[in-house]
Amino acid sequence: MKLPTIFSLTVFVLLLGFTITPADAYDPLDPNGNITIKWDITQWTADGYVATVTIFNFQQYRHIQAPGWTLGWTWAKKEVIWNMVGAQTTDQGDCSKFKGNIPHCCKKDPTVVDLLPGTPYNQQVANCCRGGVINSMVQDPSASVSSFLIAVGSSGTSNKTVKLPKNYTLNAPGPGYTCGPAKKGKPSEFFTADGRRKTRALMTWNVTCTYSQFLAQRTPTCCVSLSSFYNDTIVPCPTCTCGCQNNITNPGSCVMGDSPYLASAVASGGKNNYNPLVQCTSHMCPVRIHWHVKLNYKEYWRVKITVTNFNYRMNYTQWNLVVQHPNFDNLTQIFSFNYKSLSPYGPLNDTAMLWGVKYYNDLLMAAGPLGNVQSELLFQKDLSTFTFKQGWAFPRRIYFNGDNCVLPSPDNYPWLPNSSPHRRAFSIFQIITTALAFLLSFMWI
Repeated sequence: MKLPTIFSLTVFVLLLGFTITPADAYDPLDPNGNITIKWDITQWTADGYVATVTIFNFQQYRHIQAPGWTLGWTWAKKEVIWNMVGAQTTDQGDCSKFKGNIPHCCKKDPTVVDLLPGTPYNQQVANCCRGGVINSMVQDPSASVSSFLIAVGSSGTSNKTVKLPKNYTLNAPGPGYTCGPAKKGKPSEFFTADGRRKTRALMTWNVTCTYSQFLAQRTPTCCVSLSSFYNDTIVPCPTCTCGCQNNITNPGSCVMGDSPYLASAVASGGKNNYNPLVQCTSHMCPVRIHWHVKLNYKEYWRVKITVTNFNYRMNYTQWNLVVQHPNFDNLTQIFSFNYKSLSPYGPLNDTAMLWGVKYYNDLLMAAGPLGNVQSELLFQKDLSTFTFKQGWAFPRRIYFNGDNCVLPSPDNYPWLPNSSPHRRAFSIFQIITTALAFLLSFMWI
């Protein structure tokens, strides 16, 4: 029998609400998550100032992976960048009017990138030179910050005449983030290495950037398939979840794994092409998460999770999953993944963040034989709530790298048989023995 209509409608409404991204990019599982860019002016110069620019990732699970962040803005006046430490602009611009010292950048709208690992020590500052990679707060708080120094020149600039840059943009590495205007804030405080002296910034302003999955990519980036030990049905990702193979507007968006043109198709993407090139499947998603209800014990039940990469152009570094299920408050053991409870709704513990173990499976390789990672979760049963009926054993929501993944329709979930084979065999045995006893009773009459 199929899932009840009321249950299906309720889950559908919930999933619809989770899939639609509000205009303000609000994330119900990380309501306070954002990236804050802080400018701290530490010195006034004859023609401008020196500032420390710091990018703070206050998102619990969304991170910036290789090839890293790109930060841009528009100068309010005729500023130039005399020098930078820990970062660089991608284009110097036209500096022909300068006869002596040549600025680092003369563009009205500079674009800044982080320096790469291995940069000489005298060109580094704290929290720089990671190639623009910034981890999430949960996975690695110590690496959730990126900084650089910038020396800005603008005739006669002081604390009363300085103009804040405008039109901030943050790519990480593609689109998705929307940045608000710069706002003056309370001056930041700094402590010396020995902790004995405190100094303050001369002026501080903040820029807040929020993420929208819809702005990052118009189609979903991942999907979920389901299966269980009590049903032979494997529920695949919905057809055309992330696109269709016969999409006329985007031909060549997929390639078969055994195609002789695979290598040339991957190479044709270019260095800065972030559009996925996926293995041809019915769902056409770069990433699939498979949730398999594996075993049922007397007091426990076990789930196997497999994450498969179908994208030939992307190795996912520092990948993570966010999974919502009511039994996470009784998670007993997890194998080969890291785990942390998020608890976005206060005392309700139904949301978990999972990610790979460093140097073991924290890198999800591009599509191919090694393009998958897997783990098993052991849950203890709460007999007052536990059931295999009505899809209770399957996740309510799954995120991959901060993007909401599409689940199958609840009507297609693997359903529990009305009775198990053991029960049927036992019932037949009872019928036979009862019939024999009935016949023997007549023989003795």
